[in-house]
Amino acid sequence: QVQLVESGGGLVQAGGSLRLSCAASGYIVSINAMAWYRQAPGKQRELVATITSGGSTTYADSVKGRFTISIDNAKNTVWLQMNSLKPEDTAVYYCNAALISRINFNLKSLEVWGQGTLVTVSS
Repeated sequence: QVQLVESGGGLVQAGGSLRLSCAASGYIVSINAMAWYRQAPGKQRELVATITSGGSTTYADSVKGRFTISIDNAKNTVWLQMNSLKPEDTAVYYCNAALISRINFNLKSLEVWGQGTLVTVSS
């Protein structure tokens, strides 16, 4: 079984910074990519940033230049550095991983979600 555990959310004033982390644990053979999504109240979940195990990144237009995603393959951990935060960044942030797990001696592709961490940006 594979789990993602997020941390780092909280309350911050507009213009401030937060750093989210997400650690994957369990029977992981390899991680293909990890990502951060967010869901604001009353809105659909949206993709914030992605990173492959090779370090290729993509960002939503709304966070480009302010957020940075990074990965440590050895630790199966991904971070999201969020700078110049705005009230509209307020949301529950979810970690997502596309990985290969070993289940009953077989390799299986999985998509796993974390439980979410709340980020609140006050104006």
